[in-house]
Amino acid sequence: MMLQRAAMPMSAPIPPHLQFDPSPKPFSPILLASPKLRAHLASNSFPSSLPVDGSCAHDAALLSLLRQRRTDEAYQAYARSPLLPGPTCLSRLLAQLSYQGTPTALARARALVRRLRDEGQLHRLDANSLGLLTVAAARSGATSYALAVLRTMLRSGYLPHVKAWSAVVSRLSASPDDGGPAEALRLFDSVLRRVRRVGVATDARPDVAAFNAALNACANLGDVRRFAQLFDEMPEFGVEPDVLTHNVLIKMCARAERKDLLIFVLERLITSGLVPCITTLHSLVAAYVGLDDLETAEKLVQAMREGRQDLCLILRQSNGGTSIDRIDEEAHALLEKLVMYRHLIEGHGNGNEPLLLPKAYFPDSRMYTTLMKGYVKEGRVEDVVRMTRAMQLEADPASHPDHVTYTTVISALIKVGAMDRARSVLTDMANAGVPANRVTYNVLLKGYCQQLQLDEAKELVREMSKHAGIEPNVVSYNILIDGCILVDDSAGALAYFNEMRERGITPSKVSYTTLMKAFALSGQPKLAHKVFDEMEKDPRVNVDRVAYNMLIEGYCRLGLIEEAKKIVEKMKQNGFQPDVATYGSLANGIALARKPGEALLLWNEVKERCAASPPLRPDEGLLDALADVCVRAAFFRKALEIVACMEENGISPNKTKYKRIYVEMHSRMFTSKHASQARQDRRRERKRAAEAFKFWLGLPNSYYGSEWRLEPIDVDEHGAI
Repeated sequence: MMLQRAAMPMSAPIPPHLQFDPSPKPFSPILLASPKLRAHLASNSFPSSLPVDGSCAHDAALLSLLRQRRTDEAYQAYARSPLLPGPTCLSRLLAQLSYQGTPTALARARALVRRLRDEGQLHRLDANSLGLLTVAAARSGATSYALAVLRTMLRSGYLPHVKAWSAVVSRLSASPDDGGPAEALRLFDSVLRRVRRVGVATDARPDVAAFNAALNACANLGDVRRFAQLFDEMPEFGVEPDVLTHNVLIKMCARAERKDLLIFVLERLITSGLVPCITTLHSLVAAYVGLDDLETAEKLVQAMREGRQDLCLILRQSNGGTSIDRIDEEAHALLEKLVMYRHLIEGHGNGNEPLLLPKAYFPDSRMYTTLMKGYVKEGRVEDVVRMTRAMQLEADPASHPDHVTYTTVISALIKVGAMDRARSVLTDMANAGVPANRVTYNVLLKGYCQQLQLDEAKELVREMSKHAGIEPNVVSYNILIDGCILVDDSAGALAYFNEMRERGITPSKVSYTTLMKAFALSGQPKLAHKVFDEMEKDPRVNVDRVAYNMLIEGYCRLGLIEEAKKIVEKMKQNGFQPDVATYGSLANGIALARKPGEALLLWNEVKERCAASPPLRPDEGLLDALADVCVRAAFFRKALEIVACMEENGISPNKTKYKRIYVEMHSRMFTSKHASQARQDRRRERKRAAEAFKFWLGLPNSYYGSEWRLEPIDVDEHGAI
């Protein structure tokens, strides 16, 4: 019997395109990957081992409640009974709980799944109910749990509905760190492999929304090759790019720093017969702002204010390349292939007959705010203030400043240290009838902490709680903890951390790593390690590379290299490769501990990583620390390798410093007239390296090569140079 969705009370209805039929369905052989698994599920689909009389009566009563949409009563009846209902009741109960979407209903749904998992009875749930739970969990922000449910379905042989798995891919692709988008692509590939293996029509086949989510993950990662591969796979599943696909393509071009291709994406969209949306124009403005081309962004916004439809002509007149160093030439070619497609080559959009938008688009507050963020980036504070005033005079209410606009103004004023003016914006917001939200207060709070005005920050927290009725959240406390670090107050940081937990606020990864930073910078690595251990035990957060790096930093600041190396090994075992920050901490620790042999081992590892794929990009701090150790230890050959790496990466070595070290420590090297011939022979290569290093420094030397790099030594058969 089909459930009537409209009759269900919900606090946050699921949109039609994400809705499922919540009535349970029998297992389909198409959904099961293994014949053995199909046989197992067929033989275990019903609770034949339970007493027939009690279980049947319980199921009938439970099913009656569910059919009457009395979901809460049904759950209470399920929770009171020691017997597990049959698959039909369990699947329907899970579906209705998931469909309600409230925090209480989702907690009950998770408890139901947990019980079945603990009792080894997860096979009683059908794919439809699990898919609806996945969507509800993803929409509630519990992306990790939604991903876990999807993985369980895939391991059980189910192919989840495309609306279920694409919702998780979409959430992961929008994650602020690289881990989320990378996980989104792994999930996308995993589902596609199973879809191809089944080889028949199935509801799991990716649609345009699924591809757009995966493309967005590629854009966020800056992975042009994977982006192009996904774009080419769309026709295989009968999927055509839509407006959102082109919006993501704009983001990809901006991420690849191909400003010259943005106009062609807009023309590609228009000539494909699609109608751009306002988000398309938002994306274009954001792209030009992000690429530091405020002039073109301003022209675009002004043209929209005038109601012009010839935006393609305006962008062509302003079109220009951008210096590019993020991706290689092959990736550039792939991106150009996607954007510069056939109808452009045949003459469409060649500038003789400029393409027109199908209608006029007018800027809204979001677009103005995006342009304002560009002004903030360039420190043009007065332009930010003037634009806010101009927005207040706009006739269209959609163009009036909102809380994001005012928060941007506060950010601009904070950037120039005008904290009093930033604080006064709260009054302007109240006068305009735009209440400040928690984000606004947090931005202002961060400004006070950055200006080392901790007393004002505490006062602001009291004000937001007392007058605005806004309680600080985990972000607020993270800002306060970081503020304590800036004034070297590790005790204060710990006090805020404990206060946060006492108020029932769950610490985030940032909370843990920020507190670790407080102890690391104050020379208390053991306390940092205790925080790290607590973070590992917290099931709500995942230890990441930042946490490992913070712990390594704490030990290296005291020169405790062996302890730091143990953490690095643990980090590798848990699947995290050291990055530049890791190696930089180790290099500084090695210099402090005066262990030049460790510097050689570290440099060899860094060289291997630089030659690997993807290559490590060493920074100045890492290479300078290694070169410093090598020069002090008279490892001149290695020092030359390191400075060569510096020059290859566009880093200017500090010759003045290295020259001073050489003169102070090594100017009398190899001057003994009484050394034996054997000893002189043994140190010949070291001397040659020293002379080459002196040549590079510009000191008097006997090394007269045309290049300072040390070439292999040439010897005759008797060993003479």
